[in-house]
Amino acid sequence: MKLLLLEAKLHLRDWPSLLFTIGLPVGLLLVLGLSIPTMTQQQESGQRAVDTQMPSMMTLLALLTLACTVLPGVLASYREQGVLRRMSTTPVHPGRLLSVQLLINLAVGAVSTTILIVTAAAVFGSSPPKQWVGFVLVFLLGTAALMAIGLVIAALAPNGKVAPGIGSAVMFPLMFLGGMWLPRDLMPDALRAVSDYSVAGPFAQALQDTWAGHAPQLGHLAVVAVGLVVFGGLAIRFFRWE
Repeated sequence: MKLLLLEAKLHLRDWPSLLFTIGLPVGLLLVLGLSIPTMTQQQESGQRAVDTQMPSMMTLLALLTLACTVLPGVLASYREQGVLRRMSTTPVHPGRLLSVQLLINLAVGAVSTTILIVTAAAVFGSSPPKQWVGFVLVFLLGTAALMAIGLVIAALAPNGKVAPGIGSAVMFPLMFLGGMWLPRDLMPDALRAVSDYSVAGPFAQALQDTWAGHAPQLGHLAVVAVGLVVFGGLAIRFFRWE
């Protein structure tokens, strides 16, 4: 608990990064929703883009930012500075620091998503996720899978300065495959197939489905779960404490 409180204080001190992680998705939701008329027009499905697609995409953006840039940067810096090596000589195993970082990033992601839901409801009259149980399941599973990718980046990055750069190189393709710029239903068949087997694509689709009130598809959950196992295994295999 002391370690959690200490790391939380350090996280709060880095307020520009925290503000960017939380503020960017909310800002984009407002800018795009207010400036593009089609975002607030009813589609054939009966939903508006600001009801399901935009909130789910912004949630994906917040979680990818945390997993691919924030988490790897902190852990690679700690390893570079010898923090993890020094902790390994004490009764506090460095694995606890890893667990604390995962909990903090999960909490920040949850706060960012909550603010997105409240903002969409207040500004656009959007409903919160209608399938709450499925949404929470998808959120936790998808966040864990993305954090596993972040741990692989942290394991391979030589230092804390390079880690965010590697993370950005991973994050933007995942954002594209998740449907951030081109909706998944408009993708060519070949690109859609790649998206279907990426972690980001099924995760984003499952978020959107639960937001609209539908149960997440088992195929999407299976792909995300496999991603968690694969990238989690790679992180365990390659992660170095010093």
